[in-house]
Amino acid sequence: MQFLRRLALLMAFAAASAHASNGYQIQTIATGLDFPWNIAFLPDGDRLVTELGGQLRRISADNTIGPPIEGIPPVYYAGQGGFFDVLPDPDFANNQLLYLSFSAGDKASNATTVARARLSEDSLEDLTVLFSASPKKSTAVHYGGRLAWLPDGTLLLTTGDGWEYRELSQGLNTHFGKTIRMNKDGSPAQGNPFPNAPYVWTYGHRNPQGLAVSEGGVVYAHEHGPRGGDEVNVLVPGNNYGWPAITYGIDYNGAYVSPFTEAPGMQQPIHVWTPSIAPSGLMIYEGDLFPEWRGDLFVSALVDNEVRRLDIKDGKVVEEEALFAEVATRLREIRQAPDGSIYLLTDGRADSAESNAGQVLRVVPGS
Repeated sequence: MQFLRRLALLMAFAAASAHASNGYQIQTIATGLDFPWNIAFLPDGDRLVTELGGQLRRISADNTIGPPIEGIPPVYYAGQGGFFDVLPDPDFANNQLLYLSFSAGDKASNATTVARARLSEDSLEDLTVLFSASPKKSTAVHYGGRLAWLPDGTLLLTTGDGWEYRELSQGLNTHFGKTIRMNKDGSPAQGNPFPNAPYVWTYGHRNPQGLAVSEGGVVYAHEHGPRGGDEVNVLVPGNNYGWPAITYGIDYNGAYVSPFTEAPGMQQPIHVWTPSIAPSGLMIYEGDLFPEWRGDLFVSALVDNEVRRLDIKDGKVVEEEALFAEVATRLREIRQAPDGSIYLLTDGRADSAESNAGQVLRVVPGS
């Protein structure tokens, strides 16, 4: 085991790159990961990375990749399903609690699920399932699965439409195509807008895989459109975001999903991509290392192997810029670290060639 840890460390350093471009440089922190999906930062400088297949790894402050952490709940790994987010409790320094989102179940019956556990050195303990989207589905696509904290300490979760169940995104009696708001114990949060749908915060979503909350409490989300029509939305409790009654995309076979792009009572996105960029992660930059980017949205993308920076003024996108294309591979996630640097996760397999392996990259100012 010690040899493997040393090998991982040597690989990380050997692969370290620092190519300056446009005022930044990109460093390789870790490589050889298996479809890394999400990254979280711990108070001691360690980072936790989820792997879609159902593993959680600790990357130490000196960039050593640890063995898989034990005690992960069973994950349904198929299609787009797997292990999605890991989110530390706001009081993690004192309680060591983590919140996990993943697909659970089997081919015939599965759902986006949230669990809570306490992190010890190399294992999770006291695991409790807090929430499971209802009803279960028989498709392995469109899970959503993003987590974020609101300033009031309640937890947001995005859920997808399950593909074959898309019409249910417009109803309040299921969890398809919703944003869910819950307390830390998994109970419905007080003040949610629909008394007869106690978990539902917003509805009318397709497959929201980006979720970020600003320091001022503004909630942004993005979601995959079908063929075209990827969206960025500002989420406001009680709002209907339209899918599939309105959309800027068409179905994969070229047919209309809907002939309408707007309708009374349905919210318009603040930005749309047609053709699709396949948005993955979402970050609001609020650090100090890149002051010129403060307040901007950053969207990692799977199609064009780049990040899109959206300059927001008065709630509108006034400029869009493509960044980090030199990475030249699919980008799964983007996150701001506590020190203001920017982390990227690449969407690669552990057994791929070095250039295509799952990596953790760090963006810092160039010299």
